[in-house]
Amino acid sequence: MIRLERHGAVAHVVVDRPDKLNALTLAMLAGLDDACGRIAGDDGVRAVVLRSTSPRAFCAGADVHEWSALGAQGMWRRWIAEGHRVFARLAALPAPTIAAIDGMAFGGGLELALCCDLRLASPAARFALPEVKIGIVPGWGGPARLAALIGASRTKQMALTGAPVDAATALHWGLVNEVVDDVHARAEALAAELAAGPRVAVQVTKQLVDAAAAGAPPAVLDALAAGFVSGTDDLAEGVAAFREKRPPRFHGGGATE
Repeated sequence: MIRLERHGAVAHVVVDRPDKLNALTLAMLAGLDDACGRIAGDDGVRAVVLRSTSPRAFCAGADVHEWSALGAQGMWRRWIAEGHRVFARLAALPAPTIAAIDGMAFGGGLELALCCDLRLASPAARFALPEVKIGIVPGWGGPARLAALIGASRTKQMALTGAPVDAATALHWGLVNEVVDDVHARAEALAAELAAGPRVAVQVTKQLVDAAAAGAPPAVLDALAAGFVSGTDDLAEGVAAFREKRPPRFHGGGATE
């Protein structure tokens, strides 16, 4: 139900449970955890696309039949804890991640998309935190991540009413980066662009932005990041290409000798 595919330097994490609108189960969380581990351990992966096989749903959320049978202890020890751990692992991947969203991204599905660095949506995409409608609360870090993107007031509007917003509204609010007709083709093209860049600089820049968003001092972060990338082969190639007025040919090189 969670597949990992490799297309050159781009890894695709594919959510494939279309008959249930990709509703998440513990087995799917385990599959996502395994995919993240394999990606994190592969230096050849330079960008990640998270996508669905269904045009109806990126992910309709957590499988109610599964979590509702766990009871209070099971919810605490397994469902909530596992979801937080796996989603945090996705968010922390070194390579930049792109969510290609077609159809609904509700509840846990929206929370899953929020773990990615970039979100692309089709015009048919819809977004919601509908948990309140069945007497539960949004989880897996979704409210905090959403508030960081669109602000507390709009997050409260979504979480307190459970009402969905369309792709145009999501773009206006800053929930998604782009709305495009062929979201999968655009995600592939953007991933290829990121994968062709200087690997170390791209990954350190991602960490730099994440750390700054968490409140780390910008001057300290900038100094550490610049010092880290200053000795890479890719930087040397970038400077040479600039001087020679040609496109750079990055190979993902680390520190020079």
